[in-house]
Amino acid sequence: MLKEKIAGIIENIRVIEGVKLCALVSRDGIMLGRCAVGDFNEAWFAAMCATLLASAESAAVIVKIQSPEMVTIHSADGVLIIMGAGEKILLAALIDPAQDLKHMTDLLREIAEDVGGTF
Repeated sequence: MLKEKIAGIIENIRVIEGVKLCALVSRDGIMLGRCAVGDFNEAWFAAMCATLLASAESAAVIVKIQSPEMVTIHSADGVLIIMGAGEKILLAALIDPAQDLKHMTDLLREIAEDVGGTF
């Protein structure tokens, strides 16, 4: 049942126009599910996503600001968005850089909130 639920969430992200890659990752850096063209090192990707968001949260504590809800990495090839989806899960999505970033983050945030309420 859990595998089907994760697969359904991945499908909901995958069908968003402009999403090139998507993944659900545990906050400890374990890949739970993904949709991507081509092979890549899933374990490293999951670990780095968890590390990036945890590092951003730690940096925020140091400068005494509110914890970030997401981290974005911008490149000419795309924008990687990593956001919390509840206490245990992260949502990662690589989007086409031609897409409206605010619109895409709003769509992904909705899904992340649903995931947070599920797990």
